Amino acid sequence: MTAPDDRPRVASARTLLFVPGHRPDRFAKAAAAGADGIVLDLEDAVAPDSKDAARDHVLAWLSDGGTGIVRINGPATPWYDRDMAALAEHPRTVMLPKAERPHQISDLLARLPPGSAVVPLLETAAGVLDARAVCAVPGVIRAGFGSVDLAAELGVDPDDPTALAYTRSHLVLASAAAGVAPPLDGVTTALDDERALVADAERAAALGFTGKLCVHPRQVPPVNAAFTPSDEEREQARAIVRATADRAADGAVTVVNGRMVDRPVLERAHRLLNRP
Repeated sequence: MTAPDDRPRVASARTLLFVPGHRPDRFAKAAAAGADGIVLDLEDAVAPDSKDAARDHVLAWLSDGGTGIVRINGPATPWYDRDMAALAEHPRTVMLPKAERPHQISDLLARLPPGSAVVPLLETAAGVLDARAVCAVPGVIRAGFGSVDLAAELGVDPDDPTALAYTRSHLVLASAAAGVAPPLDGVTTALDDERALVADAERAAALGFTGKLCVHPRQVPPVNAAFTPSDEEREQARAIVRATADRAADGAVTVVNGRMVDRPVLERAHRLLNRP
C-alpha cells in the first residue's frame, strides 16, 4: 500500500483498526473486519522481545500485497532505526507515536521513500499544544488522538467525557487551521460496552472528528455507523444543494426547510455528501 494511493482513504477513514504486529494470524482477519483501514502495530501492542519478529511479519504482509498503516516505534526508542530501515524500500503511510514537534515529522519523511505520508499521534501535552505546526508539515494526512496516554500524563480519567473535551476541540481546530483532514478520535478501552463506545464516537463526531481508532473488530460496525451521515442528514444536504447551489454560490441567503442557508451551509452540505 503506497502512500499516494492511500492518502484519500486514510483522510476519509471512519475507522482504523489496530492489529498487533507480532500476530500475523490476525492480519487478514483485521483487514476483513469492515474497517476503512488497519494499523499494523509495532509499538505499544508488541513487547520488546517481540519487536524484531513483529517487524518481519509486517514487512512480509506488505510485501505480499497486504495493506495497512504501520505504527512504528518512536524516535527515542532503540527500535526506531530498524523500523525505518525495514520501510525504506517502498512509500508507506506511517503512524508516528507521541508526535510533538514538526521536525520529528520532517525527519521521519526524510528517511522514507518519496511519496510516503504520516499520521501523527498526538498523545502528550507538548504534542497537543503544538498540534497545528505538527499537522502543517507537508506529508501529514491527518492526526490521531492518543487519549489514553494523554489522560495518564494529565492525571485525568480518559473515560470522563469532560476531562479531554478541550483537547478534542483543540485538535479539530488545529487540523482545520493546518489544512488537513479532521482528526481520528482515540480508542475506547471498554471492549464489552457498546453503549460507551457509541457515546464516545457520537461525542467525538459532534466536536468535529470524522473517525476513530479501534482496538477490536467488534468495535468497527458501531463506530462506522456513528461517523456515517444518516439518511435524513444526506437528504437535507441534497435539498440544500438542489435548492440553493446557484444563489448561495453568489453569496445570497435563502431558506430551506425553515433554516437559513448561505455559502458556509452549502459548503458543509457538499462536505457531508462527500463523506463515506
